[in-house]
Amino acid sequence: MNTLIFRTMAPLITVVMVVFSVFVLLRGHNEPGGGFIGGLIAGAAMALYSLALGTDVARRALRIDPVTLAAVGLGVSVLSGMVSLPLQLPFLTGLWGKLMGADISTPLFFDIGVYLVVAGTLSALALGLEEEGDQ
Repeated sequence: MNTLIFRTMAPLITVVMVVFSVFVLLRGHNEPGGGFIGGLIAGAAMALYSLALGTDVARRALRIDPVTLAAVGLGVSVLSGMVSLPLQLPFLTGLWGKLMGADISTPLFFDIGVYLVVAGTLSALALGLEEEGDQ
């Protein structure tokens, strides 16, 4: 599956998929979607990119190790749940506020963490399987 058309179109399709995954992530609070589905789309985009251009190119494009990305996402999710503890509220209690005029919430940061965990894990699996298949 190493055709010229696939190698040429894969970077464009990958960008569209990543932008769509961020859209799905951000709309997930009011409509179907969220961090898990957005992360799946982003991970699938990385798998497509690595299939078309190779794992070395995909790892350079990602710029961060996928396992590190997943670990950062786990940290973001846990920290978003811990924000409520100093207020003597239960773990993962949703809190809302404004920051520089923008509405922010702990559920949004939890979803971002889930997005990073799923995208990082799926990317690590896809890149690992691709590298193993090359040998």
